[in-house]
Amino acid sequence: MPRDTDSKTAELYRMDMPGHLCPFGLKSKDLLERQGFEVEDHPLESREETDAFMKKHGVETTPQTFIGGERIGGYEELRVFFKLDPPKDEQSDTTYQPVIAIFSVAALLALGLSWHQYGSLLTLRAFEWFISLSMAILAIQKLQDVEGFSTMFLNYDLLARRWVRYGKIYPFGEAVAGVLMTAGALLWISAPVALFIGTVGAISVFKAVYIDKRELKCACVGGDSSVPLGFISLTENLMMIFMGLWMPIRAIWL
Repeated sequence: MPRDTDSKTAELYRMDMPGHLCPFGLKSKDLLERQGFEVEDHPLESREETDAFMKKHGVETTPQTFIGGERIGGYEELRVFFKLDPPKDEQSDTTYQPVIAIFSVAALLALGLSWHQYGSLLTLRAFEWFISLSMAILAIQKLQDVEGFSTMFLNYDLLARRWVRYGKIYPFGEAVAGVLMTAGALLWISAPVALFIGTVGAISVFKAVYIDKRELKCACVGGDSSVPLGFISLTENLMMIFMGLWMPIRAIWL
């Protein structure tokens, strides 16, 4: 059947039971309304009513949206229908969104701290804070699932392959270095740690990506990462190397 969207009316069937309110049903309703549709909302208020609906239409999930008498599907299918997402078979399983979010927030935090401390956004300390805060936030991502991170880390880190426990120590080292460098304290601890893990990491990433030409996922934002191993991963390690070298020099000469 052709898709008739001229009427701008859609039927939505979604679970709205006392013990369960389907969030994707609400997201589907909101999306339809933002696309200018009048929504005929049909809450499924019991397990029996939901099961009967799914059996009748031969579906296994709700919500389900109908436009012009044609079933569009759930929330994800609705986004494809409105061309907000590509079809599933064209969607990539890699994304840079996590690292973009982390570096953007770290940059804004650094600028905010610089403005608060010095009354100016663009300061040397803001640049240092950007790197140290990025390290700390990236460490948080890894520490959410140390086991998952260490497993993915073994795919490419040269030291972790020789000493498996290093994969579980790494996130703590990055966190300690990031926090201490943000505070500008105990540089005799933070600088060597950052320099060591950054150097090992940079060599490992460079070998895996640019010499061995392997296509891997980066563990930089945790064990369930969809970020490809490559330039971003190398940048993280180069930033740690820079801070490991720069912070002691700064303490001595500035």
